[in-house]
Amino acid sequence: MSPLRLFLAIIMLCFITLVRAQTPERQLFDGGMMVHTGYLQGHLSALDYDAKGMTFGLGGVLRFHIGNHLRLGGEGYVSTLRQMKNGSYIRTSWGGFLVDGYWKFGRWQPYVGLTIGGGRCSTILLFDGSSEDWTPETDAVMHKEAFFCLDPNIGVEFALTPAVHLTFKTDWFLPLPTREMPSGARFYLGVVFAH
Repeated sequence: MSPLRLFLAIIMLCFITLVRAQTPERQLFDGGMMVHTGYLQGHLSALDYDAKGMTFGLGGVLRFHIGNHLRLGGEGYVSTLRQMKNGSYIRTSWGGFLVDGYWKFGRWQPYVGLTIGGGRCSTILLFDGSSEDWTPETDAVMHKEAFFCLDPNIGVEFALTPAVHLTFKTDWFLPLPTREMPSGARFYLGVVFAH
């Protein structure tokens, strides 16, 4: 999705949420967008290369409320871990089924959850050369693989209004069965619209 389309979608969602006449007492579902960063690391044994560093990405969540303390839904994200400062990267695109429990304390709403899913990891490493020129690279690797993942998380939401919440969460990205993909902790900040 282009940045312009993403911006327009967020503006439209904000407008629809703010012009609603009334928010029901009990929320039926919520969803929103989050940016994230974190530190991932892993050893690529086929290349004898240690991949590590700060990752950055964007994604979103959609959850349906079941009773007063349970939400079921899905989430999906794209994370990019830049390497070697020459255009190399490891990018994970993943999503899955989410279940979490939440509790309300006034405007605060802590939650803990687990996502079970999978995705694809795309790796491009330039060991000799640069992405800044048009010279053919003589020592470069491109690799793609599918993976299964578990993603436990813990977070808290703060209700700015009954329909607009700020959310902060942290998770531990754990791709399985391979241990060669970078894993670790990430931190998310976003806006969730409740209905």
